[in-house]
Amino acid sequence: MTFTTAQFVWLLLLIASIVLEAATVNLVGIWFAIGAGAALITTAFTGSWTVQFIVFGVVSAVAVIATKPLAQKLRHRRPVPTNADLNVGRKARVIAAIQPGAAGRVRLDGVDWQAYSGEALEEGALCEVLDIDGATLLVKR
Repeated sequence: MTFTTAQFVWLLLLIASIVLEAATVNLVGIWFAIGAGAALITTAFTGSWTVQFIVFGVVSAVAVIATKPLAQKLRHRRPVPTNADLNVGRKARVIAAIQPGAAGRVRLDGVDWQAYSGEALEEGALCEVLDIDGATLLVKR
């Protein structure tokens, strides 16, 4: 089986688009992969580069329009709450003083956490958990 130049170009673009999509997982290349696939199929019916480019452009544009709502929905998903998120708003006790810009430690339900604050908090002070970033708490007096 031999490939024509057009088939080789569209197959190469199809593979490159799939690799791009796999590397980014942000719906960047999938539209072009669909368009390139359609253009590749078109090579079986015509040798005209003009027709193939039109098919590529139209199919890619339709794919963008068709998947735009899905892409927006995926992009704007709310984060899934975790058990740690239940600690936001709760009180913790400072066990190692916290200075602005420097980490300290707090104890919440018997668990020690690294903590940051925009204000100085001395050891023994009570503080409120504002946010959680990984295993670090953001706290305030």
